[in-house]
Amino acid sequence: MPMRPGNADTSRHRFTRLAQQHQDAVYRQMVRVCGNHDDALDVLQEALIKAYRAIDTLRTDVAFRVWLARIARNVCTRLRAREALLPLLSLDASEGQSDSIASLSEEQVSPETTVIQNELHNLIQQAVASLPPNLREVYWLRDVEGLSTEETASRLNLTEATVKARLHRARARLRERLNALFLDES
Repeated sequence: MPMRPGNADTSRHRFTRLAQQHQDAVYRQMVRVCGNHDDALDVLQEALIKAYRAIDTLRTDVAFRVWLARIARNVCTRLRAREALLPLLSLDASEGQSDSIASLSEEQVSPETTVIQNELHNLIQQAVASLPPNLREVYWLRDVEGLSTEETASRLNLTEATVKARLHRARARLRERLNALFLDES
């Protein structure tokens, strides 16, 4: 049933009817895709919200189940990427306090996780490369090479206070850029 724009009440009823009809089937799909019931329920709820907001873009009711499942799969993929990214997002965590995906054995890492890791690695490299040179060099020496604040200051001929300030700004910019990429709810 094609929808005429502008009738919010009809859109709400249409959505409610279609959601009730198809949400159980999509939930079962998401259990398989996401791997557990809790994530599947969270994914379904977020997908339903997204579908509700965009219901007027759905041209035919027959496509609702496939459309909702596609939205849910995208949400699940983003959830997995976010979970895989969490250790990497702890850019200002103390050494040894964040778990690392790299510490998993090959048997524990699925091909999907490997693909996500590679994509994340590339995106993080791009984010670091986008930093202004003065922030990038401090970030690289402190967080990548693991030099102390004192060693970094000495190598770059800066004060320790300047190193700390630049590192803080570099981490904030990276976190902002990565949040924009991975935590965007749109």
